[in-house]
Amino acid sequence: MNANKQRWCLGSICAAAYFMLPTTTRADVNIEVETGAVWQSRNDVAIPGDSGTRVAFDDIIGSGPWPFYRLYLDYQSSERHAWRVLYAPLELDGTGTIDHAVNFEGKTFTPGAVRATYRFNSYRLTYRYLWHDTNPWQWHVGGTAKIRDARVALQQGSTQADNDNVGFVPLLHVDGAARLNERWHAVVDVDVAAAPQGRAIDLALKARYQWSPQQNVSVGYRTLEGGADNEKVYAFAWLHYLVVSAQARF
Repeated sequence: MNANKQRWCLGSICAAAYFMLPTTTRADVNIEVETGAVWQSRNDVAIPGDSGTRVAFDDIIGSGPWPFYRLYLDYQSSERHAWRVLYAPLELDGTGTIDHAVNFEGKTFTPGAVRATYRFNSYRLTYRYLWHDTNPWQWHVGGTAKIRDARVALQQGSTQADNDNVGFVPLLHVDGAARLNERWHAVVDVDVAAAPQGRAIDLALKARYQWSPQQNVSVGYRTLEGGADNEKVYAFAWLHYLVVSAQARF
């Protein structure tokens, strides 16, 4: 997905969230910036999925760490109903070696140095409903509409092959927060889906400090795991994030 399509995709999700909300709540916006470091412990790819050579991209690119960021916009449309927009770009790139011939997207790569690129950008619109609110826990449940912008590529000299995949993925959403004391909260946040063709889980565990009624900061761990297994593509990755985030209400 090129830059223009990325901007169109993110703009469309933001516009959809904006016009779903009552006019009186459009000024009630929470903005969160999440950043930190990401590692990968698995990244196996084969293109095509049923006949390509399986390649460990994490062996070529390395395990990390790399910097990352995510941007969130949250809207509380009523006491029990809320919306969230997420922009989560991710691209890993590096040079390593392969010790056997690789058939990738119809091209043959010989043993030796090779460059690999792994992109997995995510654009999400989430609806959340306040399902449980009894001290100390508050739980939301809902659904997430995710647009996945993925790309895997190999390059060796003048030989280059890549596979782009843009698709829609529906996810179940659950998040909870436990009030530990006046300032501290324990937070869990997950988007998840599973099917015979593949799976996806994005799980975060954070400790949140309420700096003021309008501002908070969090630290924690996030894991992103999943992939697809079909005739066109085999791709499974497992990523680990050390995260710090800041949120402000306007």
